[in-house]
Amino acid sequence: ERRFVEAVNREAYQYQIGDFPAEWEAWIRKKREDPPTIEEILRNENYREEMKQKVKDVSEKDKLLQAKEYEEGLLAEPSHTQVKGHASAPYYGKKEPSQDPTSTANIFQPGAWMPPGSDSSQNK
Repeated sequence: ERRFVEAVNREAYQYQIGDFPAEWEAWIRKKREDPPTIEEILRNENYREEMKQKVKDVSEKDKLLQAKEYEEGLLAEPSHTQVKGHASAPYYGKKEPSQDPTSTANIFQPGAWMPPGSDSSQNK
C-alpha cells in the first residue's frame, strides 16, 4: 500500500518537517495503521500547547526562585571568565614570538619553533 499527501497551497518541494501534523507523518511512514481523525489531531495539538505553556510557567518560576536565592546568598552567582588568549595561539600575550620560551611566576610564553634545517641563515 502506497501512502502520500497532496500539496494544497505549496509545491511539494517547499514542505518542511513539521508543516503537517505528526499523526499524519506517522501514518504516511506506516508507523500507525489508521489515518488520524480531526478530533485526534486537535486534541493532541491542544495538549502540546498546554505542555508548552506549562514549561514556560515552570521556567519563569525557576528563574524567579533562582533570583531570590541569589539575593539571599543561598546560591552563588555564576562566575564570568574573561578569556584573554589561548596558549596554542601563535602570539599569546606578546606582539611578536620569541625564539625561546619565557616564564614568570604562573605566566608561560611559548617560544617560536622552526623545524631543523629551515633556518633562514642556512638557506642562503
